[in-house]
Amino acid sequence: MSKKRVAVLISGRGTNLQALLDAEQEAYEIALVVSNVPGAEGLNRARAANVEGIVLDHKSYGQNREAFERDLDALLIQHNIEIVALAGFMRVLTPFFVRAWAGRLINIHPSLLPKFPGTKTHQRALEAGESEHGCTVHLVVEEVDAGEILGQAKMPVEPADTPETLATRVLILEHDLYPRCLADLARALRK
Repeated sequence: MSKKRVAVLISGRGTNLQALLDAEQEAYEIALVVSNVPGAEGLNRARAANVEGIVLDHKSYGQNREAFERDLDALLIQHNIEIVALAGFMRVLTPFFVRAWAGRLINIHPSLLPKFPGTKTHQRALEAGESEHGCTVHLVVEEVDAGEILGQAKMPVEPADTPETLATRVLILEHDLYPRCLADLARALRK
């Protein structure tokens, strides 16, 4: 069976992109990387892996979020993309884009959803006195971080943990979990 063509949307370092690239197997191939931030480090990771990296700067669209996403959608269609993976893509997507890619739009979030959607998850977990923390891969829906959970990875919160140490430890979990969940989704969509 052919691999599902995946586009990874990034805004920064691209460490989860690297994990997806390194773990490529029979289920999917990273066919395109799109950054909304010019000069994002993840674009260098794409180039090093011989994957096309494109900048689509959201700032050039002003406040017109949907116009940006319509151009992004057209770019993905032009490249025959079948699944879109968000990997540190720091934009809340509009209903237009979420609906266009429903069931084929995946994200990784640094908390055990439904706990701590949104930002500052590590700080919020510590403030809440959580005994465990981790990450969640989920389908993207219109409500932020509320889509169907495809997988989670957990770890204990240590007494000396800070938001920074939690972030570092959770990122290791993300790099293992995200490729497995993406592969499972790709296989499910082949059926």
